[in-house]
Amino acid sequence: SKEKTYIHTHTHTHTNTLIWYTHRCIVHENVKMGSDGESDQASGTSSDEVQSPVRVRMRNNHHRRISNEDINKRLSLPADIRLPEGYLEKFAMNSPPFDKPMSRRLRRASLSEIGFGKLETYIKLDKLGEGTYATVFKGRSKLTDNLVALKEIRLEHEEGAPCTAIREVSLLKDLKHANIVTLHDIIHTDKCLTLVFEYLEKDLKQYMDDCGSIMSVHNVKIFLFQLLRGLAYCHRRKVLHRDLKPQNLLINEKGELKLADFGLARAKSVPTKTYSNEVVTLWYRPPDVLLGSTEYSTPIDMWGVGCIFYEMITGRPLFPGSTVEDELHLIFRILGTPTEETWPGITTSEEFKTYNFPQYHAEPLVNHAPRIDNDGHDLLSMLLQFEAKKRTSAEDAIRHSYFRSLGEQVQTLADSEYIQSDWLNTIMLQKRIDFTTYPPPLFFSLSRSSLVVVFQATL
Repeated sequence: SKEKTYIHTHTHTHTNTLIWYTHRCIVHENVKMGSDGESDQASGTSSDEVQSPVRVRMRNNHHRRISNEDINKRLSLPADIRLPEGYLEKFAMNSPPFDKPMSRRLRRASLSEIGFGKLETYIKLDKLGEGTYATVFKGRSKLTDNLVALKEIRLEHEEGAPCTAIREVSLLKDLKHANIVTLHDIIHTDKCLTLVFEYLEKDLKQYMDDCGSIMSVHNVKIFLFQLLRGLAYCHRRKVLHRDLKPQNLLINEKGELKLADFGLARAKSVPTKTYSNEVVTLWYRPPDVLLGSTEYSTPIDMWGVGCIFYEMITGRPLFPGSTVEDELHLIFRILGTPTEETWPGITTSEEFKTYNFPQYHAEPLVNHAPRIDNDGHDLLSMLLQFEAKKRTSAEDAIRHSYFRSLGEQVQTLADSEYIQSDWLNTIMLQKRIDFTTYPPPLFFSLSRSSLVVVFQATL
């Protein structure tokens, strides 16, 4: 059934409590909210009417034999979930016939009885990171025995934490894609809001560090395609990420890459700090935003994609500026100081004129990234355009000739499908290649069990 999210506010002794609910694996402990999204008090329903599926509706469902698969489909549950003992019988007795819709109240109560929306359903393991407002733990779900990531957002801090959490949840509940991290559950208490995500082993920054900053060009292409694929899905839905960087791209042991950390997505402006109080890096921010533009759209993300592409292929950040002025200086030193010809209207920008940058001439990007081929250089140039409207879109980028070697099948995958060809099967076989004693390779030949690197002979 179609997923929906409701956000309701109760007032208790001068404090606001957020109550969350979604149909699929996201519920709130408080099961007393009415079926229309209002509280039982507001809807005229007695507070003891909803206790469990047994008390909600007494019906034997015509003694139909119900399987785990039936319940999983009915409640949109993961296939590997472990249902409580005796739950099948309870559900069969109290659920309406399968040809009739299930009320929101009964669905909420059913999910709550299974264990969703409860802290005791998850076991904390290792701490993965901590900030002023949020702490992330590695955890394990008792429902599936799978690893999860638990992002605990402390609510005693009023500045920023609730609004960024609301933004992340409201976006992720509508973004269902193979290359976007999955939000499994939400748990709300008086002091903490816990978001339960699927667990992925590392982020792209850690992956690059593990490779000794030298990734195979094959892996670069695979990761870039998955990044663009997830981003194209977001942009089709008018969602901007706004904080793309290697640390926000998660990778599992299969080589699947997923966009994560949507806390800044769709914000009215791009803030300088996240709700974990980490300074938002300038390295992946486009020059128009650095110069104060607030009239931006999907091209803001495309500049970041170009910077990440370069970093993967070279092992070093393209524009590692420490201040806005330093960041712009690094950009102009490589791409050339913009003129009216390269960036119409720039000379009338008061912000631009205050810096008085030297007149740099553009340098060929291939000089800085010799491992990139002609198609890759063309795509990189299309991403790193000064003028936002000239940057290629994610939709067009995934159809660029740079990805032709991946085959036509990857262009027709459904949103929920992963890249399931030999490409991902070979991704973990390709370890670090030492190019310090070799010239850039001409091409790679890949198979399921081997990697052949062809170099030009030097005499």
